[in-house]
Amino acid sequence: QVQLVESGGGLVQPGDSLRLSCAVSGSSFSTVAMAWYRQAPGKQRELVARISALRRTTYADSVAGRFTISRDNGANTMALQMSRLQPEDTAVYYCNRGEGSWYTWGQGTQVTVSS
Repeated sequence: QVQLVESGGGLVQPGDSLRLSCAVSGSSFSTVAMAWYRQAPGKQRELVARISALRRTTYADSVAGRFTISRDNGANTMALQMSRLQPEDTAVYYCNRGEGSWYTWGQGTQVTVSS
């Protein structure tokens, strides 16, 4: 069974940076497109960034130019470097597949941007 473990969240001020990590176990990680999602209170989960097996990346308009997704296939990990954070980025961030059926969701990592 695939396990997803997100980490790196926290409380930051507007304009700060944060790096999230996702550890994936139990899957053929290197051949699967992966993605970061987020869910703010009272809102639906949304796609934030996606990286293909060949490392092609796409971003939601709201984070393009501020967030960078990356992956380390040797370590079965994925990262999301977030910069110039804004209060609207406050959410629980999750990692999961970027295509096909989702794995069982992890617990996510909370990111709170507040002054």
